[in-house]
Amino acid sequence: MFDSLLATLRKEISGAAAKNYVGEVIRFHRIQASPGFRAAAQYVAEALREAGLEARILSYPADGETTFWSMRTFHEWDCREATLHLLGEDGQPLEKLADYREVKVSVIQRSAPVDGDFEVVALAGGDERADYEGLDVEGKVVLTQAPIERVLDLAVRERGAAGVLFDGMMKAPPIRERIDLPDARQYTSFWFRGGERLSVFGFVLTPRQGDALRERCRQAKAEDKPPVRVHAKVESALYAGQMEVVEAVIPGETAEEVVLVAHLCHPQPSANDNASGAGALMEVARALAACVASGRLPKPRRALRFLWVPEMSGTYAYLASHEADIPRMVAGLNLDMVGEDQDKCGSSLLVESPPAAMSSFTPVLARHVRDLLLGGAKSHAGQGEFPLYRYADTPFSGGSDHYILSDPTVGVPTPMIIQWPDRYYHTSEDTLDKVSPQMMGTVAVLAAAYGYWVANAGPKEAAWLAHEMTARFKVDIMRRVQAALSSEKAGLARLRREVGFATARQAEALATLRRLAPLDITPFQAECAAFADGELQRAAAFLGDEAGEPVAPPSGEWEEKAASLVPVRRFRGPLSVGDLLSKPGDREAFYRFRKEHADFGRTTPELALYWADGERSLSAIADLLEMETGVRHTQALVEYFELLARVGGVELHRRGQS
Repeated sequence: MFDSLLATLRKEISGAAAKNYVGEVIRFHRIQASPGFRAAAQYVAEALREAGLEARILSYPADGETTFWSMRTFHEWDCREATLHLLGEDGQPLEKLADYREVKVSVIQRSAPVDGDFEVVALAGGDERADYEGLDVEGKVVLTQAPIERVLDLAVRERGAAGVLFDGMMKAPPIRERIDLPDARQYTSFWFRGGERLSVFGFVLTPRQGDALRERCRQAKAEDKPPVRVHAKVESALYAGQMEVVEAVIPGETAEEVVLVAHLCHPQPSANDNASGAGALMEVARALAACVASGRLPKPRRALRFLWVPEMSGTYAYLASHEADIPRMVAGLNLDMVGEDQDKCGSSLLVESPPAAMSSFTPVLARHVRDLLLGGAKSHAGQGEFPLYRYADTPFSGGSDHYILSDPTVGVPTPMIIQWPDRYYHTSEDTLDKVSPQMMGTVAVLAAAYGYWVANAGPKEAAWLAHEMTARFKVDIMRRVQAALSSEKAGLARLRREVGFATARQAEALATLRRLAPLDITPFQAECAAFADGELQRAAAFLGDEAGEPVAPPSGEWEEKAASLVPVRRFRGPLSVGDLLSKPGDREAFYRFRKEHADFGRTTPELALYWADGERSLSAIADLLEMETGVRHTQALVEYFELLARVGGVELHRRGQS
């Protein structure tokens, strides 16, 4: 089924060449909607054409007014120079703190032009109004580690601060705390919503610089000296412009297609995130085109479409502009942060599933291909094979372009290949030396095999995949049941719910095989259901009557409210919530919600929206989320959808209301 395909691809694909693409891409400062991104897009398109592919650059407005589904475009930004100097008591430059020419991440992206001296106010926090009590920040710059969006509201919009100095560092447990990268700068950007062009500038300091500047501010105040001042200079412009998507196609025999995507954006260098995904996809496209042109692989039945996008925004724009094509998109694959040298970055190679609401054949196929590539080493006796890198399978977490494609209102099931965690993620130290050519080659072969197999799959391939899915389902159910039998808190009622959920999702996943061929999947669905029932009987026999006692259904005020409300989505694709928050009160309400319901997380709201089909109540959605995530968040779920309704993201109907 895969032997000859993998052999052909292994001979053609070069991990070293894929890394060379990365080296070319990181020459550009690739902020979404910028001259640097445009130059990178032009490089990618030209390289693809030289490799014999049909490639073109699509342009979309970046004007702060145009919307694609719920996403409003932002303005194009160009920066030519940006420096920050610490000033001595005599007003003369004492130390250079940041220089855009040296490190592009050193300026907060989308900063407005400025040239002047400013007093520094060091904040203890910065995300709460109490942090500003007794402080005058008007016309000054604030030094903070708080989220930039929140600082924009509290320091700039409400109190008139002129600029922001950010010295924070996002944690990436368990491999990164702020102290681990004392001389790195974190990628930070202003994201102006609703066409706003706020006149604010900002710089990013390293943790070491930030700590030193805070101490200098503390000493100046303690010794009653003049306040610390800096000189900031930014030459930039924010204007109505364009954003680009690079598209390349290997034509097929039919109108159907497979979509492979990688985001091209992020500041220079951003080697692993995501020049590695872009470079790997370039090598995939080149290799498949070469193999098809030479006859080593036959022309695919379905077209292979490759997209290099500004993350999320480009995928919104492309799909919203090609709605008529979406039904022909059989499946997708997203490559994001794929090239990590695991020893340096601390990462693992992950195959992330689409959400449970978009259950499909795709994650099983991606994992099967990945498993075929796990050889590389053998035991000292020459027996068995195993990889020399870490890998795992993970449920949906979102945060990249697959979360748009895999939304049920879009309906293109798209797994993601990613490395996580990454010690250097979103910092100035995400450099080319952290990229492994071996890993680039492995991922490129995986992606090429996945894409080409789907592009050619017919009845025989669909039937084989049905068997593969059935076998893996049985293994999963046995593991679930055995875990319950091994638990001191085993409960048969809970286990029945979990197995029932998994069986229903398996039935939906098997049904998607009809995208590949007119296969009768009912025997496979019946086999899976019968196996699950047999495992539950085995569990009941072991656990006994006490474990089988029924569990009372959830009750209370919030459960009753959830049962009475049915959310109806107003937009296709996931909600770009930030674009709905044009009013300060709405931003405040969402901030409070996220802080009070931190355990609701970033992914759960997306999962909840996926389950909203216009018929399910919030109570039914809470049930499904509980099975998908293991946690029930009924109150947070109700409050979240009430907030979405408040800003026009959804409609909330009372049960029985048309």
